[in-house]
Amino acid sequence: MDKVILLVEDNPDDIELTRLAFDEAKVANQLVVAGDGVQALDYLFARGPHADRDPHDLPSIILLDLNLPKVDGREVLEAIRAEPRTRTIPVVVMTTSSEPMDIDACYALGANSYIRKPVDFEQFVWAVKQVGLYWLVLNQARTA
Repeated sequence: MDKVILLVEDNPDDIELTRLAFDEAKVANQLVVAGDGVQALDYLFARGPHADRDPHDLPSIILLDLNLPKVDGREVLEAIRAEPRTRTIPVVVMTTSSEPMDIDACYALGANSYIRKPVDFEQFVWAVKQVGLYWLVLNQARTA
């Protein structure tokens, strides 16, 4: 099965920029987009509009924005880490914030990585390449 990337992002421009960056970086994994925290949790826990999805078919990585409508990124991260089935999915926080308080809070909640989104497209593509290379190619995911 292909490795799915769950992108949790509410900004349509950032979603499109991420798609373009993955194309440019030649990351061919399926990109599933959740536009807010509720959609992300519904997808992960196979409920609501995703109730017919296999709850054991989980993404290989989650790219999580912090400032989301309905349920913010910190709450999404907390819910992911509270559930044994999703606890070990790598979560990379990708946000515009470089506030030490946000960084510390995300790591305390169990984020695997915290990346400040570069404003420049070329830098963004470089960052996406690094994320894809490490988390989808080099990293050995836990099997249980």
